Amino acid sequence: MPLKPPTIPPLPNGLAHRNSPTPGQAATTFRFEKLSQYEELNHEVFTRHGGISGPPYDTLNVGNGTGDTPENVQKNLQIVMGVMGTRKLGSMNQLHGKDITLLRNVKPTTSPGTISGDAIISDLYNVGVLVKSADCQAIILFDPIKKVISNVHCGWRGNTLNIVADVVSRMTSDFRCKPSHILAAIGPSLGPCCSEFITYREIFPKNFNRFMVRENYFDLWQLSRWQLLEAGLKKKNIEVAGICTRCRTDLFYSYRAEGTTGRFATVVMLK
Repeated sequence: MPLKPPTIPPLPNGLAHRNSPTPGQAATTFRFEKLSQYEELNHEVFTRHGGISGPPYDTLNVGNGTGDTPENVQKNLQIVMGVMGTRKLGSMNQLHGKDITLLRNVKPTTSPGTISGDAIISDLYNVGVLVKSADCQAIILFDPIKKVISNVHCGWRGNTLNIVADVVSRMTSDFRCKPSHILAAIGPSLGPCCSEFITYREIFPKNFNRFMVRENYFDLWQLSRWQLLEAGLKKKNIEVAGICTRCRTDLFYSYRAEGTTGRFATVVMLK
């Protein structure tokens, strides 16, 4: 049986909780306050609740390769598409790199893992763009002037590669976006309370040290915010969920906390 969604206390930084009823399901999702002001944009941060997978993937796991059955994952993706109101979903085989796919003339697919890379940029309508997470950041980007969206998978490797700067650059060069017009939202992910990197001297550049909050612990939320600012975004246009996935396994999957677990979905779509 699916887990009953918990009673959810108020959340920080304007992230609003809602229940998204679908046939036979009740997916628990969140939305960002600023992004929600745009009628032409649909976005949802899904929790782990409202799917059909059993433990330890309970219940709305959208990640293949986790040990869950492909049938369960596909049914969960159908639930996600039902909530989003689309039959088309662009998903990625996420590689912890910085390859970017443009969805313009490329036919999107409902099958996960068919696009290799860690970011999708799209100006297509009614096509959801999905990132799978279990501690890594899903970063939504939206240009309300040019009507262009992106969804970025950014773990610590993505931070070291500065994938968000590359995405902003491609939005600028390929879609004629202006960085100052772009809104960004950093989703639930590993927080500064739990982002321990004992080998940080080997894996992080020295300028990341400014984001160390105590010995071996880093604030990756602020690191991503800084990288977005350096890419030309305005401070007022950047939202951070401020929810640590490792601390909130009642709501989200966390690889660090659980090991074998599922992946939750963050989806954005032009409508």
